[in-house]
Amino acid sequence: MRDPVQKLEEAVGHRFADRELLHRALTHSSHVHERPSGLPATLADNEQLEFLGDAVLGFLISESLVSRFASFSEGRLSKLRAHLVSAVHLYKVARKLDLGDYLVLGRGEEMSGGRAKKTLLVNALEALIAALYLDGGIETARRFVAGFVLGDGIEGLGEEALATAVDYKSALQELAQARKLPAPRYAIVRELGPDHSKTFTVEVRVGREWVAQAEGASKKIASQGAARGVLQKIQESNSPPGC
Repeated sequence: MRDPVQKLEEAVGHRFADRELLHRALTHSSHVHERPSGLPATLADNEQLEFLGDAVLGFLISESLVSRFASFSEGRLSKLRAHLVSAVHLYKVARKLDLGDYLVLGRGEEMSGGRAKKTLLVNALEALIAALYLDGGIETARRFVAGFVLGDGIEGLGEEALATAVDYKSALQELAQARKLPAPRYAIVRELGPDHSKTFTVEVRVGREWVAQAEGASKKIASQGAARGVLQKIQESNSPPGC
């Protein structure tokens, strides 16, 4: 008879040598606590694997970001990592894998909708990463993280995530202060399209000389794009112009 988790193995691209590791990664503590007296006391939940998986995930994400964005500051890398390991993002990954279908839950959690709970799914995903690491080594875990958590690359997270993580507005503010330039001034110069699908154009000025505009699906994205434009112009200048 086919093991139900074989479908999950096929999805993640790894056949476990120690299938018990995978079962443990999917077992919530509620199931262990409700263990009938006839079952062995060695039955384990996924809490320790979750702990290990969190550390493995953090390392692999950090490694990938340093490789892809060698010029980014520690602060910007930290923001990107925070997004990628956030419960919001990991919940989406777990849902994509239909991880809730494989969870082993106690009756109480089952009755209360545990298979769709964000915390349970995120914890199980981190436990799965640990199980992959323990069963197949760091390369197996790295392939999974690259394929499912990072997806097609940082660009796959969308403009909004990048706009938040790569904070050009803050960088421009800091550079203006360092060069004793006026503070950046932002203005929305145009809004196009229906309410559900607007495009914004934002202009930023630093003094009289530095100006740039950018479009985006939100004011935040447009503002970050405009800030990036002025930031690059100032950085490329040998000396600040008169203001």
